[in-house]
Amino acid sequence: MPLVIPGLQSKDGASSSSDDWTNKLMGKKIGETSDTTTFAKQELPKEHRVIKEGDMASMDFKPDRLNIHTAEDGTVKKVQFG
Repeated sequence: MPLVIPGLQSKDGASSSSDDWTNKLMGKKIGETSDTTTFAKQELPKEHRVIKEGDMASMDFKPDRLNIHTAEDGTVKKVQFG
């Protein structure tokens, strides 16, 4: 039986929900409102953190936390749970 981790896989073992978040966030900036180039911060999951390029981040693993990695200009370049 495959391992299923809540928030990472669906019951049928399909791709993780980080793929969904990647599609929503890649290439956008995090802001107060949503439009074609910005995603509203209040629409993110409760457990999230934005890690800017060059920032230090703890290595603790929280499977329900969405990690959003941004470039220097604030554009999202990587999205993952953990």
